[in-house]
Amino acid sequence: MGHSVQHVLVTGGAGFIGSNFVRYLLRRGVPRVTAYDKLTYAGNRASLADVEDHPGFRFIHADICERADVAAALRGCDAVVNFAAETHVDRSLLDADDFLRTNVVGTHVLLEQARRLGVRRFVHVSTDEVYGDVPEGYSRETDPLRPRSPYSASKAAGEMMVLAAVASYGVPAVITRGSNTYGPYQYPEKFIPLMITNALEGRPLPVYGDGRQMRDWIHVEDHCAGIEVALLRGVPGEAYNIGGGHPRENLSVVREILQILGLSEDLIQHVSDRPGHDRRYALATDKLRALGWRPTIDFPRGLRETVEWYRRRRDWWEPLRDAAFAEYYGRNYGGRAVLKGPEHG
Repeated sequence: MGHSVQHVLVTGGAGFIGSNFVRYLLRRGVPRVTAYDKLTYAGNRASLADVEDHPGFRFIHADICERADVAAALRGCDAVVNFAAETHVDRSLLDADDFLRTNVVGTHVLLEQARRLGVRRFVHVSTDEVYGDVPEGYSRETDPLRPRSPYSASKAAGEMMVLAAVASYGVPAVITRGSNTYGPYQYPEKFIPLMITNALEGRPLPVYGDGRQMRDWIHVEDHCAGIEVALLRGVPGEAYNIGGGHPRENLSVVREILQILGLSEDLIQHVSDRPGHDRRYALATDKLRALGWRPTIDFPRGLRETVEWYRRRRDWWEPLRDAAFAEYYGRNYGGRAVLKGPEHG
């Protein structure tokens, strides 16, 4: 059942899930893996340091919006997995231009070149955020898309380009919609690594609103395994949810992190919420499970290992918390009111 792949182009391959996926494919014995990354603030060559010398690995520093670069990279590849995306909701609220360029135009360029060169498999990595807020129950792949942030709107638009390429030109593309992912090599602006690194530096942990927003967490290794199953066995034109089945309120995740580090909950600081903040996401994953995938890393273990990784790898994340990070952090959190009152402790 399914296909085998010989040479995979991983766009966004120096990003969080992308770099983990490169490592995952090489470990699984895929002969050739090419990472392609623009190296924006969230792409980091240091995330690939341990595979740089692997004989089957190569790295291309380029932008997915550049047709000639994409065409050159794709030659000889039988599969492409597209992680290249601007992904941070808070940044999309500050400025959405880059999100539209990379997440929509970039996806279109990739699809066009993959079609031209006859690539046999195409996986477009999307997000559960395209479903919008899910007050109860679980999102299924057939549910309407109701994105509520510029980020999720740009991801939904990218998905529409994929489905159009399948319908119009027969591009053999599938879509994956992953839930909130955590693990090693995640840029420290994202929720879990931000909380861990702030805690390690003794800084306040900014929690939006009451902190009761619900997220379904999945470890990056389980997410990579799900993408591999979609790559090898997914049906073109279909979407597959990849969720960890570990729903947790943001506040309880922060408390778990502080507990692991043996630090006081006094570090928690409730700040005013972000606009259009989705309250809850939850994914039904039976469609991907029917293809043989199962998540294997339970949240308490995964979180403990992730905290340990950040504690051990200050050499990786400390350089990322630079002047540009401080400028973004100030723009995003600086103007937020600190909430007081009984409901915020």
